[in-house]
Amino acid sequence: MAKDVRYRRVYEEASPEDGARALVDRIWPRGLRKDDAHLDAWLRDVAPSTELRRWYAHDPDRYPEFRRRYLAELSDPDHEQALRELDELARHGRVTLLTATRDADHSQAAVLADLLSGAGRASA
Repeated sequence: MAKDVRYRRVYEEASPEDGARALVDRIWPRGLRKDDAHLDAWLRDVAPSTELRRWYAHDPDRYPEFRRRYLAELSDPDHEQALRELDELARHGRVTLLTATRDADHSQAAVLADLLSGAGRASA
């Protein structure tokens, strides 16, 4: 059974349709109060490494390579536990992955949503 995993910007208003809400950024979103985020989890350890994030610099032209490198990072022990936590959330119902990135379609949240829902298990 496919998991219902979505993603969007953390700055958008929370909705009952979000299900569990998980922030997948390493750094807390600028200008957002913790009470206003309405999070069920902040899984900073599932976020890309600082080195990868800086290399990518949210350049859409680099997204395919970012995705490949990020999927490789997710298999290392530093990311495994947080990825298991996300997967467990997704087993219990809808999950919305949140990011502060302006272009959510070219973010780690999009990569994680594909991976967790089964679409990202094929070749990167």
